[in-house]
Order: sequence, then C-alpha cells, then structure tokens
Amino acid sequence: MEGANGCGIHVVSRRMVRPLTPPPATMMNGNGCHRRKEEVEVIHLTPWDLRLISIDYIQKGILLPKPPSDGDNDLVNALESSFARALRLFYPFAGRLASEERAGDGTVSVFLRCTGEGAEFVHAVAPEVAIADIVSSLYTPPVVWDFYPLALVLGADAAIERLPVLAVQVTVLADGVFIGMTLNHSVGDGTAFWHFLNAWSEINRAAGGGVGINADLPADLSTPPPVFKRWFPETCPVPIPMPFRKLEDIVRRFERTAVKECFFTYPAASVKKLKARANGEMAGSATATISSLQAVLAHFWRAVCRARRLPPEHGTLYSVVVGCRGRVNGIPPGYVGNVLVFDKAEATTGEMEEKGLGWTAWLLNRAVALFDEATKRESLERWVREPDFTYMDNLSSAGTALVTGSSPRFDVFGNDFGWGKPLAVRSGSGNKADGKATVFEGPERGGSISLEVCIAPDALERLVADQEFMDAVSTPAARDEVDA
Repeated sequence: MEGANGCGIHVVSRRMVRPLTPPPATMMNGNGCHRRKEEVEVIHLTPWDLRLISIDYIQKGILLPKPPSDGDNDLVNALESSFARALRLFYPFAGRLASEERAGDGTVSVFLRCTGEGAEFVHAVAPEVAIADIVSSLYTPPVVWDFYPLALVLGADAAIERLPVLAVQVTVLADGVFIGMTLNHSVGDGTAFWHFLNAWSEINRAAGGGVGINADLPADLSTPPPVFKRWFPETCPVPIPMPFRKLEDIVRRFERTAVKECFFTYPAASVKKLKARANGEMAGSATATISSLQAVLAHFWRAVCRARRLPPEHGTLYSVVVGCRGRVNGIPPGYVGNVLVFDKAEATTGEMEEKGLGWTAWLLNRAVALFDEATKRESLERWVREPDFTYMDNLSSAGTALVTGSSPRFDVFGNDFGWGKPLAVRSGSGNKADGKATVFEGPERGGSISLEVCIAPDALERLVADQEFMDAVSTPAARDEVDA
C-alpha cells in the first residue's frame, strides 16, 4: 500500500495502462495527413484546444454501489482490463503532449503524440468513507476532491513534465465505489470526456465485469466510434506557431481563493414550472422559447446575486459554454477535441431583480441564439495571429460573475459498469473558483437538472438560506434513509 492522505484515502497502487493492443495501423494521422509506417502519429491542436492549455484538467466522477464480487482486487483488475480495451478505441488518450520551440522565430507549437505510453490507473481504498457521507449532505465533503489523480494540474504541465493526458482513480469505499476520471482539457472537452467514460462502462458491462484476455471490443458496441482528425479553419497553419519562446510563458496559475461546494438538484416538476414561468413572463415579447436549462440558470443567477449581496447598480455577467457541434459545418459526429466557446450575458443586479426570471432567462437565451458560424470562424483565424487563452481568474471576476460548464445532455447515469447504475456524480478540484457552477443531468429521468455550485463560503451559506431558491431544489435524503 502506497500511502494515505489526511482524509483516510489509502493509495494501493499506481500503474500506467497501455491500450490492450497497439493503435490501429493507419497511414493517416489525426490531421488527415499521410505518414510513414514507422512514424509516431501526431495530432496537432486547434485554436479551440490551445486556448484551454492553461486551465486545469477536467475532473468528473461517478459514485457506484459496491458490486457483489469476491474481492476488491477482482473488481480493480476487471476495471483495469476494460480500461485498456477502451484505450484501444481512444488510443490518443494513451499518448503524451509535446511542444516544439523554434528559436529562429520565437514561436512554440504544441501537439499530441500517440506514443501509447499509457494512461494512469490508480487503485485506492477509503474504508471509513460511506455512500451516505457523499450523498446525504447538501455540502460536498472535502474528501471528494481526493478521489481524483492529477489534481490542480494545468494542461500545459502535461507537455512540460511529460504527464499522462488521462488518468483514473478507482476508490473502493465502505459500501460503494467511486470512479474519478481526469482528462487534459487541451486534448478533449466534456463531450469527449463522457464519450470515453460511456465507452469504458459499456465495455466493462459487456464483459460481465470479468478480466478479459480477449482484446476484441464488443461487436455491438453502441457508443459511436471516436473521430480524432482535427478540424482547422481553411487558412489556419498546421501546426499553429504561437508567438511565445517557450510553453511556460503561456501558463498563468490563478490564485485559488477559499470556496465551498453544494450540490443541488432541480426536480423535473420544478424545471417544468420554472420554464413555464419564464416563458409566461416573456409572452408577447420573446421571439423564441426559453429552454429548461436557461430558466434554471436564470433562477440560479438571480439567487446568487442575492446571496452575494451585490448592490442594485452592480454589474454581473454569466459565462456559459456553448458547444459548436452541430453549429459549425465540418465537425463530424464523434469528434474528439474541443469544440466550444464561451458566450456571456450581462446585466445589473437591479435589472434582474426588477425585470424578473423571464427577462434574465431571455438574456441567456440571446447569448446562445446569437451564435454565428461566420463570426466564430473569423475568431479562430484571428486567434492564430493574436492568441488569447482562457484563465479561470478571468472567468470568476472576483465574486461578481458566474461560469457554467458541462451539459445536462451528457449521459452520466447510463454508466452502468455491470452491477448497477451510478448513485451520484461529483467533480474534483479542477477549475474550482468562486462562481463556478457545473451542470449535470439529474438522477430523475425525464428532465431533472443538477448544479454543482462553488462560491465563497459566506455567500453559499446565504444561498442555502434563501427560501425562494431552496423551494425550487430538492434536498438530500437524510443519512438514515441512505443507510436503510
């Protein structure tokens, strides 16, 4: 046993897992270019990928019931075996980021080398942590952050320190299992993240949870095949020469202020009610339907402004992640890479309070609806000449802004590894700052939405005491109900 941290989590082992078989023999690399058979496949990163190189890895995980197995080692060995098979399908995730510095013109390029060196697989145990410790409290216990490897690692660190771009940690609890996964955000976005996890769970489920000696993937695998060929604007150079002498010059580590987390779920009935209310308030003036998510985020935004005690004249903004799949031509289904932008809605707190839920939701609706493909293409072409990077301290804006990532469309609760569907979803410490809210599908099928909220401790205390807000969300089951 390797050791324990202060929360009683003992790391049993760490190993580097390679794809069960070598990457497919193809003469095309991830950029659609021909390569020689002996060359390592190289995938060059797009502006969408590169602008995220100075933020933390994506960290999301699922809480599962404990399987009826003979022992923890059998469980972990089976998961490692199916993980290796999933890596066969997603073989670039077993590669390494690398950078090339050009002293002649003072530029640097970053790319993913499909070396097959492996992804990290960590086995840990936390015998004193129970399912109820995680799901029965409104506040997220600090131990959850320790369910993830590569904590607080920036994307660029993978190239600088030759770290894996993907890592998982299987933590066996007293009465459950937590599978925490960490993916370099420059390599893939949330869609790519859940694509991999969906495939891994299906592969393990198809194998009956056993240790597979057969490298073949299930013939009827329903998870769509990943597409690694990167999409670039027509005028974009490949690779992209960024005007920095070394990769370290791009990196900026933000100051991590004290925050607390809560996990809220809007039941389907509450979501339906908020959507009807928002559209009703805007009847006759709105030219499009406000979505369920927009109504929920507007309700949350107004509540956080009250909890932060922002004066009426104070400006506030909400940055929402907008996926470009289906909005930009040329992005195929199954595309593995980053295809997202941040769009913003802005108002004063007084306007939001006076004009109501519907008006606030309409701001968010307009931020998404004004998406213009031509403008986004021009922005990507301009990025090559004048690169700018996403930094978390810019998005959090010192307690006046919110930023929401992820999507309720991601399949979280379908990740049955063979012994039962997830009981809960939680994320790690990556990219946690005052104002970060992560959205997930709710556990109740049919329209429920969950929000993992990370804000300053005093504001969070006022948020959970806000009756208008709390009336719209469900509270966790008492511990004795969970234990029953």
